[in-house]
Amino acid sequence: MSIPYQATAEWAHAQDAADPLHAFRDEFLIPPHEGRDSHYFCGNSLGLQPRAVREAISSELDYWGELAVEGHFKGRLPWMDYHEFVRDDLAEVVGALPSEVVAMNTLGVNLHLMMVSFYRPTPDRHAILIEAGAFPTDRYAVESQIRYHGFSPALSLIELQSDEPNGTISMAAIERALAEHGERIALVLLPGVQYRTGQVFDLEAITALAHKQGCMVGFDLAHAVGNLPLQLHDSGADFAIWCSYKYLNAGPGAVGGAFVHERHANTHLPRFAGWWGHNKNTRFQMGPHFEATPGADGWQLSNPPILALAPLRVSLKIFRRAGMTQLREKSLRLTGYLEWLVHSQLADVLEVVTPREPSRRGSQLSIRVLGGRERGRALFQYLMDHGVIGDWREPDVIRISPAPLYNRFADCLAFAEAVRAWAHHG
Repeated sequence: MSIPYQATAEWAHAQDAADPLHAFRDEFLIPPHEGRDSHYFCGNSLGLQPRAVREAISSELDYWGELAVEGHFKGRLPWMDYHEFVRDDLAEVVGALPSEVVAMNTLGVNLHLMMVSFYRPTPDRHAILIEAGAFPTDRYAVESQIRYHGFSPALSLIELQSDEPNGTISMAAIERALAEHGERIALVLLPGVQYRTGQVFDLEAITALAHKQGCMVGFDLAHAVGNLPLQLHDSGADFAIWCSYKYLNAGPGAVGGAFVHERHANTHLPRFAGWWGHNKNTRFQMGPHFEATPGADGWQLSNPPILALAPLRVSLKIFRRAGMTQLREKSLRLTGYLEWLVHSQLADVLEVVTPREPSRRGSQLSIRVLGGRERGRALFQYLMDHGVIGDWREPDVIRISPAPLYNRFADCLAFAEAVRAWAHHG
């Protein structure tokens, strides 16, 4: 049953007042614009700062000042084990066992570390499958890994071409690519949500198809973590990596994360070893031979950055209280309303690139302005100048992402009203 949306302030405010998650907005700092809150739709690029972050960092600074090196062992959250204090909440958000996840490094670093273990090319099976137009982090990492192993991207990089309008990719296209190339594919690396189109990929279905062909499977979940309810363990994927500064609100350049399925927990996969990945029980014996900690922790290189992990710990506690199921329900309503506004009020100005099926998208709508790139850039600048903050992705997409922790129906309506005002005066 479809919701009877209305393009009125009264309707939008009534929805916001009835929203069971409305109080979470007050836990975030909203950037101001001309004395009022801006309409922030850029959580897909950088999430807002939780108010509690300042105190969390300040506490660690106090421990540093008061305890110095003893802060590793004393205080409320001893630094020796600090990455473990985010583990359970992180596992909850991504649908994994606690032993399968670790907060460490950044996305690009973690991707390379995972490919050391899970991209093991042979003369017969050396290709990597990615989507055409993949985010540069993935594309650059894949090309460099292929070259590092002595192969050529011209032969070993397979790009999955879109077969649907607006650049999206069907499951049938993925199945065809794996049927055609599967025997020579060593690794399938696809996103959870494609950054430009906003399309959601079916992790479990892709994993099953790829494993049937003998391929390893990994996912870049930069735009999926904190956006969608994930079930990484049940998906069967071999690994996944993500950043934490988007929907997870852990701050610019935040500590990223990695998932390694439990079936690899005690394997002797090759890896780039580091001291902090060594078995915790014998780490301080300083022995010459690396003994990996079972699970995802065994891929760590260095001790955790405490001041950088503190914001992630704060944000994950918010996610724990809100619940991914409830956040997804609100996200569906918000994005559904935004889409309805575009189609019913702005069809002469905008078109939505993101799939219309709710199951094939998250919070983000990728929107194209009718009339070409320059007109699109003009609208984007107008929105920014009027406190409606989204982001631009070449060649012609404005991304608008209502995040359910802090966005409102009133924000979506404000976006539509700003676009209409620009169209009338443009």
